Amino acid sequence: MTLPRDAMLLRIFFGEDDKCEGRPLYEMLVLKAREARLAGATVLRGPMGFGHSSRLHTTKILRLSSDLPLVIEIVDSEENIKAFLPTLDTIMPSGLVTLEKVQVLHYGRHIKHDPA
Repeated sequence: MTLPRDAMLLRIFFGEDDKCEGRPLYEMLVLKAREARLAGATVLRGPMGFGHSSRLHTTKILRLSSDLPLVIEIVDSEENIKAFLPTLDTIMPSGLVTLEKVQVLHYGRHIKHDPA
């Protein structure tokens, strides 16, 4: 798969405790992105953050939180990302979704396999 140089970054912000059909939301989102044949998805876990409720989520010892902030980043063509957006509407109970234009400088490497 190749990505166009001018692509789009989809970022999805939500809490680690968010679920969809009894499964972790991050798992469902990554599986749906893979099913949609997007170029890739990465789940990032934040040690501290807050959202619309202003409730602080942190890994600090005195106040352990199991609901840490998560971000999923997906880079693909604008067309593929926009086609994926309706999927988010069907499985996300809440969260923040952002889009930005990015330039892809490098994606993957073709490795020739030695048949020997």
